[in-house]
Amino acid sequence: MVTKCQYPPEEIIKPVFGKPNYEFIILWILNNNEVCTWANLKEKVKHSTLSIYLNRLKDKGHIEKSTFNQYKITSKGKDRYYELSEARQKKRKLSYPPKAIRKRRNYDHWILWMVYNNNYCKWSDFLEPPLSINQSSLSKNLNSLQDKEFVRKEEKEYRITRLGKTEYSNMLRLYDLDRQSILEEEGKRIKEITKKTTSFFEEYKIKDNDIKFRFLNNKLKLPYEKVKSTLDNEEEYDKVLLYLSIDHPDLFPKYISPEEFSKKYNINLVKLNFVILRIVEENIFPIKFFKIESANGKIFYFQVNEKLERMLNAIVEDNITKFSYLNNLYEENPSETSPLTMESTVTSILDEICDTLFDNGLRESLKNFLPGYINYLAYKIERERKLVDTYDKLEGLIWQEIQTKFFDLIEVNYPLGSNEVNKALQEIDKAIKLNPKKPDLFYSKSKILIDIGEYKEVLAILDKMLKDFPKEEKNVQIKIAYVLKEMKNTKSGLEIIETLLEKYPEDNDLLNYKAFWLQYLNRREEALEVIQNLIENEPDNATYHDTYGEILMFFNEHEHAIEEFLKSIEISSDDWYVYQTYIKLGICYKELENFDLAIEYLQRGIESTEESAGDQEAKTKWITIANLFLAEIEQLEAEF
Repeated sequence: MVTKCQYPPEEIIKPVFGKPNYEFIILWILNNNEVCTWANLKEKVKHSTLSIYLNRLKDKGHIEKSTFNQYKITSKGKDRYYELSEARQKKRKLSYPPKAIRKRRNYDHWILWMVYNNNYCKWSDFLEPPLSINQSSLSKNLNSLQDKEFVRKEEKEYRITRLGKTEYSNMLRLYDLDRQSILEEEGKRIKEITKKTTSFFEEYKIKDNDIKFRFLNNKLKLPYEKVKSTLDNEEEYDKVLLYLSIDHPDLFPKYISPEEFSKKYNINLVKLNFVILRIVEENIFPIKFFKIESANGKIFYFQVNEKLERMLNAIVEDNITKFSYLNNLYEENPSETSPLTMESTVTSILDEICDTLFDNGLRESLKNFLPGYINYLAYKIERERKLVDTYDKLEGLIWQEIQTKFFDLIEVNYPLGSNEVNKALQEIDKAIKLNPKKPDLFYSKSKILIDIGEYKEVLAILDKMLKDFPKEEKNVQIKIAYVLKEMKNTKSGLEIIETLLEKYPEDNDLLNYKAFWLQYLNRREEALEVIQNLIENEPDNATYHDTYGEILMFFNEHEHAIEEFLKSIEISSDDWYVYQTYIKLGICYKELENFDLAIEYLQRGIESTEESAGDQEAKTKWITIANLFLAEIEQLEAEF
């Protein structure tokens, strides 16, 4: 007996023109009925044709068959059904990214959103409003997404891949979207995965809920496509993820070796070790794993940003901050010694995390693990630090350039360590004994002392140079003014510059530096007057236009600063410092929220450093500044 079933209208089953679309007919029936039997479907599709199309739809994951000869449409099948429905209406209704995503002109994200939310897209869909992506950018971004295997092309239609769905999920978190919307999108992926994992857990008798949770978390974040070429099928990959989920510090002292796991779960040992190596050591995914190795060689794995790591992070960071603060405090009082050492700090961390976060049996293993973890946190904090001090770094760089421009110093390279600095100073002292009449040696010594903040010793050297090298008076006095500025006594530094100008009234470089000193004293009108007069006298001097731009930047007059920087480049695009001008242009455009031009000039500045004959250390610092601003732009765009 055939159960009652809804069927498509006659025009779908027997179209006036052309042949029936049996794929659409079957999907229509399954979409409009909760379940259907073979007999239900055979009412409208003949036996041989039905068999062919059912197998085809099952292979594509559009339908599924239960053990009771009942057929149901899947979520993927529903997508295909709506797609065919739209095609029948000959008018596709596209869903476009919300304003929060479109405000940030990241075409990769626009394209990912489109292919995820529209089943498929055609080339023209991206060219038309409201996206209006230009042809060259579209080609570049689509090719990039296909190379990364986030998007695939089938018969002139672009569709999202499983890897792309993972990337799409990560992308959503960068935007200020409705939290419920994000959870709903994530829920779709979880449903897809849990259907498959339920049978996996049943087959391998996985009952521990913590293991199940870690497995699902790994499955969501570590897509199979990245290692597909290494393994025979996805079930092998699930076993690898299961291994990572079982050998976790929370389960200590329980442990299963790779050899035991290989036999128990029937996976090749070489494959297991190789994929673990790629995930944990080679970081093929953007998710970092940590390893804790016991004395007998047992290895336990946990993931960055999971609950265990977040709590460990907070405890370690708190203790290291305490160590740093108290040591700095005691440095100010030479008569007392800090009670904290790095060894005592590590012991304090171990006391706090053992028996709370970790089993006490891992104490010795954690003692070996912590130094590397502390280094990881130090790097992470430096890399991800909020950019509140970016302008301070920029200001310091500009002042270093003032020093470099004025003095033709002997370049002294030394590593950043107290022993190495002392050795460098000893070498210069030996050279001074052999050549006491060579001022460059004294300048070089003062440069090192300035770098390590020994300003009083620098002033003593410079005062002696005024007596020993009277011809160097102007250079030495400028150096003294610079040191006073570093000691937060900018006003006294300006007085030295003004005294020198009385003696050398035709020295335009001194006027240039006077403008800088007035700027840092916040005397805007005077600083602008000095630099404007200087440019009137030498309108074709690119350096002065560059200085003018820097002063305007300081007073947040970014539009006018851009004009001066562009003039500087127009006058002379070959000067050694032009890479700095490009970077400053990028910073100005960033402040004006013209992110496209900001990125363009910042990147041009980075590229131009290779062609510059300037000091390598300075170039490295300017590249760092440019990258800080690029990171800030990315963060700002993510917030829009």
